[in-house]
Amino acid sequence: MATIKEIKAGVQVNIPYRMLSKGYLDAFINHSLNPEIGLDASALDNTRHEEFRYVKKQLARVGLTTTLHGPFIDMSPGSPDPQVWELTRRRFAQVIDVARIFVPKAVVFHAGYDHRRYGFVKEEWFEQSLRTWEWVNGVLNDEGISVSLENVFEEYPEYLLPLFEQLPGETVKFCFDTGHQAAFGLARLQDWLAVLGPYIGHLHLHDNNGKGDDHRALGSGSIDFHVLFDWLAEHFKVPPIITLEPHKEEDLLPSLNWLEARWPW
Repeated sequence: MATIKEIKAGVQVNIPYRMLSKGYLDAFINHSLNPEIGLDASALDNTRHEEFRYVKKQLARVGLTTTLHGPFIDMSPGSPDPQVWELTRRRFAQVIDVARIFVPKAVVFHAGYDHRRYGFVKEEWFEQSLRTWEWVNGVLNDEGISVSLENVFEEYPEYLLPLFEQLPGETVKFCFDTGHQAAFGLARLQDWLAVLGPYIGHLHLHDNNGKGDDHRALGSGSIDFHVLFDWLAEHFKVPPIITLEPHKEEDLLPSLNWLEARWPW
């Protein structure tokens, strides 16, 4: 059975860059937590590369690994509006520049498809989206960094399947967000695993009651993580990248305790 120390060494913990740089860096170092660093517009526009390099140096000094999470508010990687698409591309180019500094295990982006908004231009949206991810992957792959595309408002796994069928599976992985699937998805957890399971390379783990994206501690809501971890134990000899995404400090330790009791590797 894995210990909490071993689990902490093998998972990431989400943290916005502004919080990491304004007081949480020492906490992550002192508690040996590998960060998944969230980069929003403010962090990208208002942080000098020297500051990013300092954070990278401090984390590397104690052997901590990183993943990055790109901006998602108002991002539309498949937008049929060329100006919106170009803005998204410029933001992602900023993320790529930061990734070159951190050299993370992966960079997470929201896949960004919302059938209620884009269903009437679905084919055009996916064509543009594919262009975006081919470009992002091409640049990051040259740096030895993989790309993780995350579900959010996609109700069904089939909405994302065309992307993963066409993108290179060695470097572009599905980031399965359990909380988003429970809060916004209409298909069962088992169906998501059946359709997109072969493409999973990254997990975002947090709990809720199925009615809102609460980002609670594992085991505190209604998500059946036993189904997920039974499936993972059967299909993965070593764990994929796993990121814990509690939005409250007090939900981190219960999540680690849950993993300690049920870690299958």
